[in-house]
Amino acid sequence: MRTFLLILYCVSLLTACQGERVEPAKVVETQPKTQLNVGTLYGAQIYVTTGQGLAGFDYEMAERFARHQGLELKMQPYPTIGDLYQAMQTGEIDLIAAGLADTQSRREQFRLGPPLYYVNQVLVYKQGVKYPADISQLDDNITVVSDSSFIETLAELQKLYPELVWDQQGDKDSEELLAMIARDEISYTIADSTTFEINRRYMPELRAGPVLREDQAVVWLLPPNGSDRLMSDLLSFWHKEKRAGTLAHLNEKYFAHVKRFDYVDTRAFLRAIDSRLPKYRDNFVEYAGDLDWRKLAATAYQESHWNPNARSPTGVRGLMMLTLPTAKQMGISNRLDPEQSIRGGAKYLSDILNRLPESIPENQRMWFALASYNIGYGHVEDARKLAQSMGLNPSAWRDLKKVLPLLQKRKYYKQTRYGYARGSEAVHYVDNIRRYYDTLVWIDNQHQQLQDEMMEAQQQTAEKQSQSAVSASQPD
Repeated sequence: MRTFLLILYCVSLLTACQGERVEPAKVVETQPKTQLNVGTLYGAQIYVTTGQGLAGFDYEMAERFARHQGLELKMQPYPTIGDLYQAMQTGEIDLIAAGLADTQSRREQFRLGPPLYYVNQVLVYKQGVKYPADISQLDDNITVVSDSSFIETLAELQKLYPELVWDQQGDKDSEELLAMIARDEISYTIADSTTFEINRRYMPELRAGPVLREDQAVVWLLPPNGSDRLMSDLLSFWHKEKRAGTLAHLNEKYFAHVKRFDYVDTRAFLRAIDSRLPKYRDNFVEYAGDLDWRKLAATAYQESHWNPNARSPTGVRGLMMLTLPTAKQMGISNRLDPEQSIRGGAKYLSDILNRLPESIPENQRMWFALASYNIGYGHVEDARKLAQSMGLNPSAWRDLKKVLPLLQKRKYYKQTRYGYARGSEAVHYVDNIRRYYDTLVWIDNQHQQLQDEMMEAQQQTAEKQSQSAVSASQPD
């Protein structure tokens, strides 16, 4: 027994001397991040597919932010705001860039980026309804998007007006609710001022009622935890782009030209798209060349309202309102012939675009060319020189818009080579064409969506017929 205990003691001693065995630590290899995953919503000012590719304020900023981080952008649209929140919680996306406003409830759920732009929340109704001066006296419920910032606004208003009630739509966005207003399916909704201004170009019967909240910042949302590095990068990026004028440029690009609204003109343009445009569309497409044919068509509408016999007291004539010297220069013998006029106008615009300095960015060159088409290339060059002398950017349309009207003031035009010009008219001219162009793009997208839905329905019908035929051929 003593021998057995002695052996057991020695074994224990040897084991203790060896120390505890430590498993080697597993090395976890982390793949370097190559992609920025951004969640968004569809919307004209947020994220939209056009004939010229993807567009939208949030899309363009997200694309720049991805480059800033050295990553590839993957921007994924989700059906609803609630779906965006869920995607953030599950880690599917790194941030939300969807035109969402800064609210207290969002501050409690997420980290908020710096402001991109500011909006007002406005009550929207249809023309023909009495102006709702007091929100407590509405004759019907307000319908708003679920999880939107409008819910918080209504909850605050309900403290003052306990009788205030509203309906929430979880399967529709703000643009769909505005369309429901236009179709008399609902009476009232709330929309951001930018969304309202953009959509009334397609639905001119929409009217803005009282402003319910002013100057609400539109921001990006980041995860509440583990996003310190992302927030630091975003702040650095925001300061850089703000100093570079990117925020101001995008604000002008997406919102500035839609603020001016003419109900009669908008209705007339929508009617002309149906009644006149089909006669000349093929010519616009044929002669546009590298131009977007819809910009050429929008220019023609601004010039003549698509009237091939249009003429002015100053001697310009035809669909594209060419002067006689310009028509001869472009090889046009008959300015009243629609096809010749379109061909000459397209060539003239292309020539102007080719003359513009390379310093003007590609996405703004058309606006400079259109201003030149309206008041002459020399006057636009005068305005660019004035802009430079004033410390502004002569190659940024947002700055040239400020300077062009100065060509009507002697104090400024006496400094220029070409003298007086109706610069404010040129600004108005370009803004109108941009609105017409946006409307044509929107209508094209609607037609394409309808065609896609019809094709999908036809495929489903064909599949059902094929399945029925197979079932009928099977023996009982």
